[in-house]
Amino acid sequence: MSSVSLINTTKYYDDIRVIHGVDLHIEAGDFCVFVGPSGCGKSTLLRMIAGLEDTSSGTIKIGSKDVTTADPSERGVAMVFQTYALYPHMTVRENMSFGLKMNKVPKLEITKKVDRAANILHLNPYLDRKPRALSGGQRQRVAIGRAIVRGPEVFLFDEPLSNLDAELRVEMRVELAHLHKELGATMIYVTHDQVEAMTMADKIVVLRAGKVEQVGSPLELYNDPVNKFVAGFIGSPGMNFLAAVVEKRQLKVPGLNNITVPSSATLPADGTKLVVGIRPQHLVQTEQPNAFTVDIIEHLGGVSYVHLDTCTGEKLIIEQRGNGLERGVESINLAVDIADVMVFDAQTELRIR
Repeated sequence: MSSVSLINTTKYYDDIRVIHGVDLHIEAGDFCVFVGPSGCGKSTLLRMIAGLEDTSSGTIKIGSKDVTTADPSERGVAMVFQTYALYPHMTVRENMSFGLKMNKVPKLEITKKVDRAANILHLNPYLDRKPRALSGGQRQRVAIGRAIVRGPEVFLFDEPLSNLDAELRVEMRVELAHLHKELGATMIYVTHDQVEAMTMADKIVVLRAGKVEQVGSPLELYNDPVNKFVAGFIGSPGMNFLAAVVEKRQLKVPGLNNITVPSSATLPADGTKLVVGIRPQHLVQTEQPNAFTVDIIEHLGGVSYVHLDTCTGEKLIIEQRGNGLERGVESINLAVDIADVMVFDAQTELRIR
């Protein structure tokens, strides 16, 4: 396993810059996830590391080796794609061993490597089947097995679970976490699904428009976001955002029926417009009358999400554990857990601490 370093890396398509001077270091053995909305550059960045996209400027290192201009085959990486890319006329064993055969690896060594990968991925019963006889999850495991037998320095995953149904995605997330634990390899994983990022990553890189917004562990990004974008992207459901104004060193929030919220943040002058962020679990029901109109209630078993309309037209989601509200309830009263309110600059969207 090796570390991966990107030093001021950029990518242009003609005159359009899609990756903006990314600096990033991924420690050897880390499970690092690139996450962000569609079009943010996460797959492009992964393909630059793989050598499938040229780097316009900057440096990419794998371990101590500068691989910026190296061919993909010389980088010591193995990539697993969204599509399985299996040979339909070959068995599972043949698909997994094909790359080794092409490199003229001895047969005995090929057999050992394929059998080891099959044991790790529980593919032994399927080694003589062809891809058409496998489920989607089994095919993806074969694609991962094909990467394992190469013994790469770094594994690269480009949205490998996006073609699977919801139940299989959960199952495969667990399997990938087990795989990382067993192999101890450096893994870089691309997804637009922040739940995948939160559940699997040691380190998350949040990208927007080709720029790194924040890097940290899942809980660091959740509890201490640097800006409104990260705060809203990390967490499910997303954070509630409401317009606020500074009034006598407190925050007056019109959308909360003009509730005045004390804040530990260093607030600017009175009259300054800000944005407050409140996670759904930090809005709770109260007896104090300040009715909010109930729009939709989502019952998910042990947790419910209540969607509310505010007097300002802003939307709120609150999280309720246990039985929650029954459908048909028209309004509820709310209180805010003040300690967990975050404050953001309305113009720059940076966090005010």
